Amino acid sequence: AALKGGCAKVNITPPVGIWLSGYSGRDKPSEDIEDELYAKALVLDDGENTIAIVCTDLIGIPLETTNKIREIVKEKTGIPGKNILIYGTHTHFGPLVRKRKSSANYPESFDKYYVQTLTKKIAGSIYTAHKNMRDVKIGTTKGEIPEIVFNRRPRMKDGSVQSTMVLPHEVADTRVIRRAEDGSVRVTFTLPPDWPELTFGPIDPEVCVLRVEDTAGEIIGSVVNFACHTHSGSTYKDWFYSISADFPAVTARVVEQMEGGICLFAPGTSGDMVPIKRGKKQRFEMGKALGGEALRRLQFVQTTGDAALKALKKTVDFPIKPDRIEDKSIFTTEIQVLKIGDIYVLGLPGEVLVEIGLEIKKRAGLENLFIISLSNDTFGYVCHSEAYDEGGYESTSGTELAKGAGEIMIEEAVELINRIK
Repeated sequence: AALKGGCAKVNITPPVGIWLSGYSGRDKPSEDIEDELYAKALVLDDGENTIAIVCTDLIGIPLETTNKIREIVKEKTGIPGKNILIYGTHTHFGPLVRKRKSSANYPESFDKYYVQTLTKKIAGSIYTAHKNMRDVKIGTTKGEIPEIVFNRRPRMKDGSVQSTMVLPHEVADTRVIRRAEDGSVRVTFTLPPDWPELTFGPIDPEVCVLRVEDTAGEIIGSVVNFACHTHSGSTYKDWFYSISADFPAVTARVVEQMEGGICLFAPGTSGDMVPIKRGKKQRFEMGKALGGEALRRLQFVQTTGDAALKALKKTVDFPIKPDRIEDKSIFTTEIQVLKIGDIYVLGLPGEVLVEIGLEIKKRAGLENLFIISLSNDTFGYVCHSEAYDEGGYESTSGTELAKGAGEIMIEEAVELINRIK
């Protein structure tokens, strides 16, 4: 049977006054809306199997909510849960969608009524896309844009990490892109004399682009996959209490306005990947630059209507640090992979450090591999073992997972990919 596909988007913007997720320093709820938030769904059917990929403008989505959405969609469309991948773009200006520990600055502020509505709206994006399906062709290609990100975990001479969340603009302007013989890419800087000597780690410069078009060649949907934290607007003080989808909204608008269709931004393994510059102007610069690279690549995608679909999902257990979660030593979540012809979409839960993603790409040995973090579950950072030895925010207060979690993720992901080949 010919490949069929459909796209849809549903507005999930919460009301002003909801508490936002992403920064513990917020001491009051949201005050305005900078831009709207959406759930965007891509559904594909090859006559035997149906899969759904769903982008949400949220910091992440808990597995409990993911599974509720899957139940609703299965009842409405028959699509099995293992075939549905739902992820957050990781905007730090979206609503709080799960309970968290209360604090003096951040009281318990979880709005269960909004989450109930959100769950139905995300499910609605999937079955609307399912209803809109028609004959399509699909293809993928890759570009790169290393100029807009850096690794925020540079090492000092003693091997420890100096967490460097934000660079002064005058330092960011000195960036140099360095490519090693093994193909790895790093972004380095000329540092002020009063700074310690820092060695910056690797980035993932790839922009993976998926194109879905109708039989006349008109685009109906696209996916832009890139590894960078979604908080480019965070140093613009007027946005700190604003609802916003951040730079992915700009990227999506560029693609949708110039090329058409519905554009889904998909975060790569961006746990330690951050924008080189932040601010109001820089948010738009970054979003337009990424959108421009995606547009360039979308022009040259070779598409086909002959693509068999498969899906696998696997439960994975990660060790927990001693005394971090009462009466628990194991954290259980899931990893998922979708296969679209020779295109693979790997869904990883949590905020995954780029070193893990790069190792998976290396070991998987695939030409067309999309790795999407914050998929189906959100719970903090997933770090490789060296990160625990080096210190830094991500492997200390940023995660409840114990050393070894990153290696488990690599092994389980590669094994799942090999199973679906």
